[in-house]
Formats: sequence, structure tokens, C-alpha cells
Amino acid sequence: MSSQSAEPGDVYVNAGTVVFALGALATLITFVPLFLHLTPLPTAMYWLSMLMPAGFLSALTGLFLNARAQRRRVEPQV
Repeated sequence: MSSQSAEPGDVYVNAGTVVFALGALATLITFVPLFLHLTPLPTAMYWLSMLMPAGFLSALTGLFLNARAQRRRVEPQV
């Protein structure tokens, strides 16, 4: 068992990592036919490549949530 408690943004960071990885894989798959002069893939594959920035945004949101929660714990209560 872990002695650390879960931070509020951990779910966003984990989900963002998975979504970013899927988007990166889709981007690689999309560009391989272009470099090998094969038939380009359908437009839907290009839209799947947009998962990469969406995952990055999700992970960044989680990091900001974690930083805000940590700042609230450290600041003295008035």
C-alpha cells in the first residue's frame, strides 16, 4: 500500500498520459503512408491525431490542480 494520498489532479494526469500516447500513435500511423508514398488514410485518422494535444491539455490541467491543492495545504489559514 502507498502511504501517499491521491492528489485531486492525478486522474487528469493519468488519463492525459494515456490519451496523449494514443494520439501520438495515431499520428505515427497517419504519417507513415505519406512518407512511403502509399494511399493516404481516411480523414478520421487525422482527427484521431488530435488526441495528442487533448491529452497534453488534460495532463496539464491535472498538474495545475495538483499545484493549487498543494499551495492550499502550505498557506497558513487566516
